[in-house]
Amino acid sequence: MKLNTNSNLYTFIYSAVMVIIVAVLLAVVSQALAPKQQANILLDKQKQILGALKVDYSAGNPAEIYMVLVNDTLTYGDKEVYVADLNGETKYILPLSGKGLWGGIGGYLALDADKNTIYGVNFNHESETPGLGAKIVELPFREQFEGKHIRNAANEVVSVAVLKAGKHADGQEQVDAISGATITSSGVSTMLEVNLAEYAEFLKCENEKMSKCENEGKEEDHVESEN
Repeated sequence: MKLNTNSNLYTFIYSAVMVIIVAVLLAVVSQALAPKQQANILLDKQKQILGALKVDYSAGNPAEIYMVLVNDTLTYGDKEVYVADLNGETKYILPLSGKGLWGGIGGYLALDADKNTIYGVNFNHESETPGLGAKIVELPFREQFEGKHIRNAANEVVSVAVLKAGKHADGQEQVDAISGATITSSGVSTMLEVNLAEYAEFLKCENEKMSKCENEGKEEDHVESEN
């Protein structure tokens, strides 16, 4: 029996078969590439953390350099802090995530052993405006944060404000916003404030292990509730 290639039934069956074949091929390709994709994601993360540590990995293998310097990962609920040994000095690296003008922004913040002084920071973005908001990834903006403090004299975590030139933060250290990129700059400021607040107990705690800090915080809450 000769098929009627002009019939609606033939067109429907042909289209369905082609969709199934393409879907199967895409699934196979995706499965095959998954390990490489995960490896690339991990490598990008390692590079960003090294960037926050101000480590030049251009002449070496960033993955190997990362493994030498970053020697521990502390967990606090669903959060993480990476611990590095840089020239004999402990650095704590906190992941950051927030929202810019056109999409997500993020990065990593490296703190000195006092959990207060910013050693370095590395930002990234999904789709901020080139020449404006996209400048958050550039050194002139990032270097402003170095040496700034995220806690005030009362040991409260207050972050660092990103403000237009001429404006002043109340009880916070500050850096200059990017000219012409008010929303992105504000997004960075909010990202720092929100993310650091989530790590407040760890940042104020003298113990290194976040689990100990978390338990101490719960014990203090229990005592306060009894009083």
